[in-house]
Amino acid sequence: MFVQQLEPVADSLGLSALVATLPLLTVLVLLGAVRMKAHRAGLIGLAVAVLVAWLAYGMPLGQTASSAAQGALFGVFPILWIVVNALWVYRMTVRTRHFDILRRSFGRLSDDPRIQALVVAFCFGALLEALAGFGAPVAISAVMLVALGFDPVRAAVVSLVANTAPVAFGAMGTPVVTLAQVTDLPLDTVASVVGRQTPLLALVVPLLLVGLVDGRRGLRETWVPALACGLAFATAQFAASNYVSAQLADIGAALAGAGALLAVPHARRPATEPVRAAVLTGARSEDLDHDDPRPEVVRAYAPYALIVAIFSIAQIPAVKDFLARATRTFDWPFLNVSDPSGKPVGGNVFSLPLVSTGGTLVLLAGVATAAVIGVHARVAVREWAATVHELRHAILTVTSVLALAYVMNLSGQAATIGHYVAAAGAGLAFLSPVLGWFGVAVSGSDTSSNALFGALQVTAAQQSGLSPELLAAANSSGGVLGKMISPQNLTIACAAVGLAGKEGDLLRKVLPWSLGLLLVMCLIVVGQSTAVLGWMLP
Repeated sequence: MFVQQLEPVADSLGLSALVATLPLLTVLVLLGAVRMKAHRAGLIGLAVAVLVAWLAYGMPLGQTASSAAQGALFGVFPILWIVVNALWVYRMTVRTRHFDILRRSFGRLSDDPRIQALVVAFCFGALLEALAGFGAPVAISAVMLVALGFDPVRAAVVSLVANTAPVAFGAMGTPVVTLAQVTDLPLDTVASVVGRQTPLLALVVPLLLVGLVDGRRGLRETWVPALACGLAFATAQFAASNYVSAQLADIGAALAGAGALLAVPHARRPATEPVRAAVLTGARSEDLDHDDPRPEVVRAYAPYALIVAIFSIAQIPAVKDFLARATRTFDWPFLNVSDPSGKPVGGNVFSLPLVSTGGTLVLLAGVATAAVIGVHARVAVREWAATVHELRHAILTVTSVLALAYVMNLSGQAATIGHYVAAAGAGLAFLSPVLGWFGVAVSGSDTSSNALFGALQVTAAQQSGLSPELLAAANSSGGVLGKMISPQNLTIACAAVGLAGKEGDLLRKVLPWSLGLLLVMCLIVVGQSTAVLGWMLP
């Protein structure tokens, strides 16, 4: 048995914490300063984590390798299993041109560019985040806005800022699932606390978007539909994350927001010519005027309806119990770790939810989608293989980062840093979202940030007397605000709208909003750690 140590370096917590941060510092410096590709930085960081675990913490090399393998497997299944299958569904709709039909359908919902920004970037972007995440919402939303006539810079900024409120529950709840896994906290508890933080962002972001599109006039003329959209989104995200399922939180929120937006008469009014002239400075796509047969429009919406239906059926208690029977739980080989008190850690046991996991449900929806939109089985398989090839670098990044996180957690490195950080005391509640924000700003992924810092947040909370669930959730909720300034997302946005090399210009435009919303989230978490907003927590 390997027993974790908190002060393995010279019996000093400070020196031990300094050594324990080397893997994280390596990844952050390589990504932020050296600007190395994420998958290479992740692999180098993993190598450093293994060396620190073996040489400084005395973890046997076999157990160190075993913990890395467990993290890599968790990265593949269930995390990447969800992402690959979700993007596969999207690729099939592009191949059959049903995605173009969907884009034209959105363009006909309203000719007001401010409403179009809410429909495309906020609501549809949230649905894409729910299904895939990992940059897809920003790229697809930005392209659709440019096709609607938006200036490329404005389209990119709107898409980046909109991709905030849904991120914590993106890719079928992958960030919160990862957070629960690395912290050993119940998923329902973590999801419920995050669901009492990020919905507050959803109230603000739609108003911010119409302001970004059309300034004060946009706020003055469209605040009613923007507020209705944000309120419906926030209410649905809160309800689903607390009482239904973390995997359905963003799907329900996106649909509720779109429904509320289109139900407000204000949203259906034609835009005045001065508004259109001021906002639509780009070239409008000519194919927007093409009329699509109603059956084809229905088929274009079908993939998303199928996903919602399958996930909803999977939440029925009897079905949920039936699917859960396929879960396999077993002792992880070559791993026998206990915490400093001698209690075995949860990582010694591993669970594989073979059927009930989101990726398998999306795969079923993908098979049904292929049948509905007319994709031959052979072509569907080729598209799935092409999706894996397209994501090869992302696959390497996610598996290496999760392997790094598991090595740090199981060797005791994360616990050492957490004990040291706990010295911040009450100030930890304010700093907790900042840590998550920083992690996402560097890694581009709320999932990666949760994997890197989740266990650290819990340890620090336990040592400082704060709620572990609160600080773990704060890591994810603060992290969503770092997504708009991450180099990966900025690059994706620029590439999507033809602004390659203009990442710095975009960063200057979105950074103030990222910092401002982060400050709001920090104050929310501080309030929730006291009697002021403590009543909000479950």
